[in-house]
Amino acid sequence: MRLRGPAAAALAFALLTGCAQSVDPIERLGEKAAQGIQPHGPAGTPQRPYRRWGLAAPLLPAPKPPRAARARTARSGLPPVVSRIRTHDKVVFLTYDDGAEKDPRFVDLVRELRLPVSMFLTDSVVGPGYGHFARLRSVGASIQNHTLDHPALRGLPYAGQRAEICGQQDKLGSRFGSRPRLFRPPYGTYDTITRRAAADCGISALVLWRASMTGGGELTYLRGIHRLRPGDIVAVDPDEGVGLTLRARTVRLLRRVQQAGLTVGRLEDYL
Repeated sequence: MRLRGPAAAALAFALLTGCAQSVDPIERLGEKAAQGIQPHGPAGTPQRPYRRWGLAAPLLPAPKPPRAARARTARSGLPPVVSRIRTHDKVVFLTYDDGAEKDPRFVDLVRELRLPVSMFLTDSVVGPGYGHFARLRSVGASIQNHTLDHPALRGLPYAGQRAEICGQQDKLGSRFGSRPRLFRPPYGTYDTITRRAAADCGISALVLWRASMTGGGELTYLRGIHRLRPGDIVAVDPDEGVGLTLRARTVRLLRRVQQAGLTVGRLEDYL
């Protein structure tokens, strides 16, 4: 349709002065259409995942580990025992024991931050809660062995140690479709029989830790320098009834990791 007379003149004036753009684009869509659109700017910008979880910056991406980084079986033929990984990669490894805490928001944290965490599960502690760990596994966590009933293994006969380790291998294999390669002995205690039983159950490494995040959110060290270093394996301890959730302790640990100029690597890539 061609405009003539006063209408054409008004339109030309509006175009020249910019008044034709004075109506907000969302308003031009109409109220109903605009309901599904977020306005631009600080008030309407969706919060980035790292900020939503209380981090000042995103985690650095972990480097791809060289093949030579993998720990090798000891000359005795028994699986190695490791509390840290010898690597120049600026990574630490986050590990969690038992499976008593089943915070659904921890699953969200792992998914949104893409955390490569390792969960060492005890069957008697997890109980009917394996579905929670299936969800964790689906967002990138790995599931590893922490025995059937959480006994201190050192000093037990071979048959008893093998039953604890292989029994949990069978449980996890049937539930998740694959048997773990890594094993953490309860309380960090083990002997040569433990390593032999673990090897016979298909375990490739016994995993201890150099640092731990306590239930109260404090970072402690078993040996060496009291600061995080590349290759450190960190155990996030179970709740001690002090009110800090698993995700809160993890976020506190992630801040310490970032302060040290490090990031989180996948333990299974190095063992």
